[in-house]
Order: sequence, then C-alpha cells, then structure tokens
Amino acid sequence: MLETIINASKSDGHLASLVDEAREYAQIYLLAKKRHYGCAGTGELMTLKEDFRDVIDKMVLYCRNNGVLSGEDGYDPDAIADALVKGGRH
Repeated sequence: MLETIINASKSDGHLASLVDEAREYAQIYLLAKKRHYGCAGTGELMTLKEDFRDVIDKMVLYCRNNGVLSGEDGYDPDAIADALVKGGRH
C-alpha cells in the first residue's frame, strides 16, 4: 500500500505534501516511542499515535478518492511509520 502511495506521489503534488506530512508525524511518533519508558508519558505517546493515524487516514482517503487505492486495506501504523522514516524522501 505505502509503495503505491509513494509512487503516485511522484506525479501528484498534493499527495506528495500528504506523504511529507505523514513522514514528519512518523518521525515524531517514532522518536517518542523510542524514548518512552514504563508508564510515564503513555498518554502523550498514544496521542501522538492517534495524530499520526489521522494523517495516514487522510492520505489513504485522498488516494481512494483519486483512484490510487481501492478497497478497504487495513494497515499497521507502526509498520508505516518505520517504512516512511527508513524510506527517506522520494
């Protein structure tokens, strides 16, 4: 799913900006997750994860509305965050 979105973003400026926004949220979420220890800060981490999920949902909805994606594919936000951050800029 993410590879399809990344490829489509190369020719769609709005989608590219959504991918960049998702990448920024992914970096923040993964940094917070990495620094999280024990119960302290769990609420903040969950808020960041929900914010990240909202950005992904917005990107996926845009893709579905524009024929880039079809169907109701589920996703793992942690896996997408890792892929966005490791994938670098496209």
